Amino acid sequence: MANFYDFAEFQLDVLKEVGNIGAGNAATALSRLLDKPIDMQVPKVNLLPFEDIVNSLGGAEQVVLAVFLRVVGEVPGNMFFFFTEDSAKRLLHNFAGIDVEQPGSYSEMELSALNEIGNILAGSYLSSLSDFTKLNMIPTVPALTIDMVGAIISYGLLQYGEMGDHALFIDTQFLEGSDQVKGHFFFIPDPEAFDKLFHSLGVPLE
Repeated sequence: MANFYDFAEFQLDVLKEVGNIGAGNAATALSRLLDKPIDMQVPKVNLLPFEDIVNSLGGAEQVVLAVFLRVVGEVPGNMFFFFTEDSAKRLLHNFAGIDVEQPGSYSEMELSALNEIGNILAGSYLSSLSDFTKLNMIPTVPALTIDMVGAIISYGLLQYGEMGDHALFIDTQFLEGSDQVKGHFFFIPDPEAFDKLFHSLGVPLE
């Protein structure tokens, strides 16, 4: 397995292109869902070790909402979509017209709405990656959880055994007028899936 820090600029450019296409599709999907124009900022895309991702989300003890789903097919792995409680409230209020009455407490309807939004966004990214690589990637039914970042990632590791120690990290913001919602995606291919993914992108790890 190659050292990810040795990636050439053109290899990272390919990853960024995948991220851009995915974010564009996710913004379009969100627009359709909410019947409002949604713009997005150009996402930051990189391959990062877990420790750096955890830190970029505010540290292991930062409480977040996460949509988690398992990816099956030719590139099996795990996908997470994180948003902060502040972003969750903005999503519900500005995008879906729902006000959260008690911070940190969500009704079944609110959780269902967040799960559906996260599912649509994650699915859009995944279908873009699948189209771009011509590899079969199928999302399973998503689960929504509210917990500390470290606990959520640990759960993913426990559920599905050993995962690769790096993830494709996509950090983006969706905009409706002056309102911003930060979304953090990351896709963690299983260790044996990394080579297949990068070969399909024309940037083999060898």
